Amino acid sequence: MGRAMSRASTSDAKPAHPDAPARATAALPEAGRLPATDPCGHFGLGIARDGTWYYHGSPIGRKAIAKLFARVLRREDDGSYWLVTPAERGRIDVEDAPFVAVALDVRQAEGRQQLVFTTNLDDEVVAGPEHRLWLEPPPAGAAEGEGGAPYLHVRRGLNARLTPAVWYQLAELAVTEETPEGPKLGVWSDGVFFPLAEAE
Repeated sequence: MGRAMSRASTSDAKPAHPDAPARATAALPEAGRLPATDPCGHFGLGIARDGTWYYHGSPIGRKAIAKLFARVLRREDDGSYWLVTPAERGRIDVEDAPFVAVALDVRQAEGRQQLVFTTNLDDEVVAGPEHRLWLEPPPAGAAEGEGGAPYLHVRRGLNARLTPAVWYQLAELAVTEETPEGPKLGVWSDGVFFPLAEAE
């Protein structure tokens, strides 16, 4: 990241190894030498739809490096994604959502069901008041019968897309509840009902 990565991106240099960003982070200037909002353009980093992080088109194979970057990932109001450090920030590309929910565990806490999702970067997220679960409507022009995509809020405006396997597991837990908009099919977690579809 930092100046070392900025020089690499402006010269179109390709890293010798897909985990090259790990070495680039060591070149960050000391905190305070640059204002926190000092933009450095595009870092050459991105996140694919399946959650894979890449640098100049090369996958970053080490999960620890992806976790490091994810800790400083932010989303702006305009939908753009940035890596933000105390010294500088740079934009990255995100194809869909920055996380993927790859596992679901059903637990009980104080007599209430909790849906605990695990992301591809090992975050554990309990769907509830601060972590909304929803079904995004299908895009315009989608084929008839094509459903929307399910998402979970992870943190700071960053979301996770549920894998099909997790979505099917979630669907098996669905119940029908009356809502102000009529009967809905959805799931309960941490005291919150999340409607996912119209009840038939």
